[in-house]
Order: sequence, then C-alpha cells, then structure tokens
Amino acid sequence: MEIVEKTFQHLDYRWDKQKEESLKGDEVALLLYRSNVLGADLRITNYGGGNTSCKTMEKDPLTGQEVEVMWIKGSGGDIGTLKRNGLAGLYVDKLRSLGNIYRGLEYEDEMVALFNHCIFDLNSRAPSIDTPLHAFLPFKHIDHLHPDAAIAIAASKDGEHITKELFKGKIAWIPWQRPGFDLGLQLEKCLNENPGIRGIMLGGHGLFTWGDTSYACYLNSLEVIDTASKYLSEHYGKNRPVFGGLKVESLAADKRATQAAQLAPVLRGLASGYARMVGHFTDDERVLEFIGSQDLEKLASMGTSCPDHFLRTKICPLVLDITPDEDLSDIDKISQYLEKAFEDYRSYYKKYYEDHKRNNSPAIRDPNPVIILWPGVGMFSFAKNKQTARVASEFYINAINVMKGAEAVSEYVSLPLQEAFDIEYWLLEEAKLQRMPKEQPLSRKIALITGGGGGIGKAIGDKLAEEGACVFYTDVEEDRLKLSIEDKSGDVAAYCKLDVTDDKAIGKAFEKACLTFGGVDIIINCAGLAISKPVEQTTGEDWNLLQDVIVKGQFEVSRQGIEILRAQGLGGDIVNIASKNALVSGPNNVGYGTAKAAQTHMSRLLAAELGKDKIRVNVVNPDAVIEGSKIWEGKWAEGRAKAYGITVEELPAFYAKRTLLNEVISTEDIANGVLAFVSGLLSKSTGNILNVDGGVAAAFVR
Repeated sequence: MEIVEKTFQHLDYRWDKQKEESLKGDEVALLLYRSNVLGADLRITNYGGGNTSCKTMEKDPLTGQEVEVMWIKGSGGDIGTLKRNGLAGLYVDKLRSLGNIYRGLEYEDEMVALFNHCIFDLNSRAPSIDTPLHAFLPFKHIDHLHPDAAIAIAASKDGEHITKELFKGKIAWIPWQRPGFDLGLQLEKCLNENPGIRGIMLGGHGLFTWGDTSYACYLNSLEVIDTASKYLSEHYGKNRPVFGGLKVESLAADKRATQAAQLAPVLRGLASGYARMVGHFTDDERVLEFIGSQDLEKLASMGTSCPDHFLRTKICPLVLDITPDEDLSDIDKISQYLEKAFEDYRSYYKKYYEDHKRNNSPAIRDPNPVIILWPGVGMFSFAKNKQTARVASEFYINAINVMKGAEAVSEYVSLPLQEAFDIEYWLLEEAKLQRMPKEQPLSRKIALITGGGGGIGKAIGDKLAEEGACVFYTDVEEDRLKLSIEDKSGDVAAYCKLDVTDDKAIGKAFEKACLTFGGVDIIINCAGLAISKPVEQTTGEDWNLLQDVIVKGQFEVSRQGIEILRAQGLGGDIVNIASKNALVSGPNNVGYGTAKAAQTHMSRLLAAELGKDKIRVNVVNPDAVIEGSKIWEGKWAEGRAKAYGITVEELPAFYAKRTLLNEVISTEDIANGVLAFVSGLLSKSTGNILNVDGGVAAAFVR
C-alpha cells in the first residue's frame, strides 16, 4: 500500500519516511525506530511500559535452516530509548511449543525460566513476562502500549461495551488478567474467535495492535489511540463537570513554588524514614485540576489501574489536609501534622500488606508514600533517585488522565486490592529488584555547590555526580554554569545563578534546589576570589569584598542551608573550601589570608554547634590549584609571582617544588578530598581540616 503522511487530532505523527527508507530491509532496525518514536510520546505509553516486537526469518546457526525469530523488548527496558542490546531474540516455534508443558495459572512463574531455553540470539536481554503475549499472535509487527486514552476505557465500568461500540467490533476485549503465559493463550483464543480484528483491549491494562509492516503497525496504533482520545474529549464535562468540579482554588504559580519549596524538605525527611529519598515536584495543570477537585478524595483512595502505574506509585497517594496558603513558618506545628499523616499512611500500607500477603510473599517494602498531593499547590514524588521520582510523577499523571477519562465516559474502576498486591509483590518483580546493581556511594544524596561554574567548584560537582549524587551548581556567572552541566541530564544536575553576597538570592537558590530535588544533604562553599597586595595597597574596598564573598557568603549559605538540613532531620555535610593561606602567613596576602582564616575558624564553630543535628562541618584546604581557576586568570597570579620574584609562567613549577611530594595539585585532587568527607567513609569526622597541597610543612595543622 502507498504510505502517506497522516494527521491526528490528539497525537503527533512522528514517522520519518526518509528514515524508514534508510532502514528498508532491516525489520529489527525498523522495530527499534518504531519503538523509539512511540515511546517519545507519554500519551502513547509511559516510561518503561508496554512492549513492541517483530518477527523475522533467520538462518539457524546449528541447522542452517530458515527459522522464525521474534525480537521483543527485553525485561526492564523502555521502548523510547530501546536499542539493539535491549532486545531479546527467541525462536517462535520453541516459545509456542511451551504450551504443551504449561501446567496452568498456578505455575505461571515457572514458565519465565523456560523462556531462556527459547533464545536464538545469545546476546539477548533477559526475556520479559510479556514475551508469550506477542508469541501467540501471528502478526509480524506488534505493539503492546499503555495509552492513557485506551486505559481510561479499559479501566471504566462500561469499558467492554464502549470498546465494542466505539471500534465497531474491530477491537476485541479480554477482561483483566495478570500478564503471563496464560494471557498469551487468551490473546490467541481471542483472535481466533474474532477474525479480522485490528487490536485487543486488555481490561484495566492496555492495548494490543499490529500490522504487516512496522509502519502499518505504527499507523494502526495511532489510529486506535486517537479514536479513543477523540471519544474521551467529546465527553469531558458533557454529563458532569470534570472530576466533579472545583473544590480548592490553586495558588498563583510563584506562590505554589514558594510553598512547595518550604514543605519539600520536611516531606523528604519523613519519606526517608526507611531509606533516604530524592524528590520531584510538579504543578502541571493536569495535576492541579485533579487535586483541586471535588472527586479527589474518592478517586485517590481507590488506587490506580494499570499494573505499571502502581508498581511506580504505590497503590494510592497521600493526600495532605493543608490549605494551599498554610503558614509554614511554624515548622514544629506543621511537622506534627505531617508526622501523624505519614504514620497513618504507613499503618494503612502495612495493613494492605498483611491483608493480602501470600505464604511466599517477599517481605514488606518501604511503607512510606511515593506520591504526595497538596491541593492547590501540586504533587511531590519521592524515590531512590531523581529519575525514578520523576518517572513516578509521570506515571501518576498517567493515572490522573485515566481516571479523568473513565469518569467522563462511565465510572472509574481500579484493580481489586488482591490483584494489585499480587503484582506489586510478584516474586518475579522481587527477583528483578534483587538483580538491580549496587547503588553508588552518593546515591540518594543532593549537593549544592557555590562557585560551581568552573575550576575547583565544577570539579567537585562532577566528582559528586560521578559518584551518584544529584548536584545543584551555583555561580555568579551563568554562562559558566551552563558549561558545567552541559554533559549531564536534568535528573543529575541543575543550576541557578547566585551571588553569595545577596541573602535573597541565596534563599532563591535553595528554593530552586528543593523544588528540583526535594532538599539538600551536602553544602559545598566554594565561591571565592583572591586579591594579592601588600598591606599598604590593600584598600577598604578590597577588604570588604573579600570578607563579603568568602566569610559572609559562607556564613549566609550555611545558615540558610542548615534550616533545610534540620527540617529534613537526616543530618548532612557542609564542606568549606578554604586555603593553605588560612594556616600560613604568606607575603602580600593580608586581606585574602585573613578571610580564609575566618572561613576556617567559622567551620570549627559550626561543627561544634551542629553536632547534635548530625551535621558534619569540615574544611578542605587547597594550595596553588591553577588548572581551570578563575582566581589565576587575573591579577592574583601576577601578584603571587611578584611576591616570589618569578614569572607567572613559572608559578606551577614553583609551587610543586616547594611541596614535600613535589606534585602539581589539580582540581580533581580537591574534589577527591571533598569526596572523602561526604562519601560516608568519614561519617564520624567533623571539625576537621584536610590539606590537599602536596605537603606544605608550614601548613601542618598539628
């Protein structure tokens, strides 16, 4: 058939004909292309959700005979980012022959291990539980997707009737059943009983569509989803207001941000009662519509429908009974309410576990909520890292869309709690969790760095990110900040322009960090400048600038950061980047050396005061770190060279030769010093000074 571009009312047509032509003849490459295009639109399928496949004829390496092979997304993959190494390649005839030894629903899990005996491509990713769902359908290209519009119909009380009427019998219906081998057999049976259909709706779950070519499959999927979307759109507000109408008015955007930033650290501390969590916040208009509605309490308590939703979000969210404009200045008062709300949620979750556990169920997992809804303000999500927290948020927005659509055309129906539990605590899901790689040393930690736009600050940020932390870079120069994060995703790094002499700007930086990641665990005071002059040439302006940036800047950043660390109740680290000059009396250095000495002693004072809060305060003293440093770009280098009677070009060798180790100090050396303090290896160390200077005897602390 002739391939022509199409337009859709509710979806974007993303197919590139030239790209398709370049891949012609390689069905697996076309499968990957189709998968990536579909996965790029969260209206079509959620992150990690759904599955795509194709079947090809290949030469069996053992017999030389032509055999049919199915290529399918492997376990734990995401179609939006799927690559060749994320596929499983399996013999179709062997997969289908497993039906001869299948012992029934009680023995579903044993079939998964048998998929390994059907592998054709020895480089395959582990086959997923969805493998038989594709194997028993004869089509060359198959999409199993989780579109919000389709699930809204699939999760509605009248879903089967709506599906039949809307698609004029061309989309069949299978009632809810947990994914597995038997569901694959049910798909085959359904197709045999409904010849000529173009797809199958899985009750409470998702959609199957197919085609003879990758493009035909893509078009079929989009046409079905767009039809469902159009149907829902026509019904929004038709019989009753969306979600029953407005109950709580949302605050203005700037006020929502301020409120959310203030509460986020408190929520994060409570959500981290089992294990430390990283947060995400959104006030997406779809979220605001739902959380401000009359139906919020009813629908939120029902739980989600699609298995992927509650695997990411837990069975239901915690809804806060706080007015949007609540005065949060009395942190003790609001904390008392939140502690009770969290304890009630934990009790609910533990009861859910006890009421539905099987004899062989895995132990109960973290009972804290993943999704927290604040009517009039927005939605928080907490998970082991930023990406997981963000994806959980996206999934709950999917769930909101599903509830909205189902309520518009019928009544929303969630999965029975036992079914939900059996998915959440499925032994196969537990095995997948156990296979997860070991977390990095700074996983679940959030660091804010001043002076992060280059030199030492950037090196520290890069090191902490490399070790698993989320890093919030700040600097007075925004262009340098952009360079600092250009090679990092938004799930790892963010930035904010900051002049540490501006108290309000510091507050805004912490606010943005809390909105982005949920709070802060590590504060690195690295912002600074250097002025090298003899005392008679040092002006009051020079003195004040050094004191304002180095001393007052460190004080104010630390002071405001301590409020957040205390609100979280998780302890934390403050590491101050001072200098060898804090300990050594050098020539032409009275202003800079005095500021660095004050910075160092302030660190000791803070350590003494904050020990009761488990907040550690330590100092790293660099010396002569010339690489990438703004300080050495200007008059400081000229001043130091003049003080020692050498040229600027001779400075690196000069500084190296005066050290005991005869080494040039790099920015990475300083970053490693910071890592030693914050990685957990020195968790019982506070008030200490670590010199990273190659060994300058005059700077020995003791």
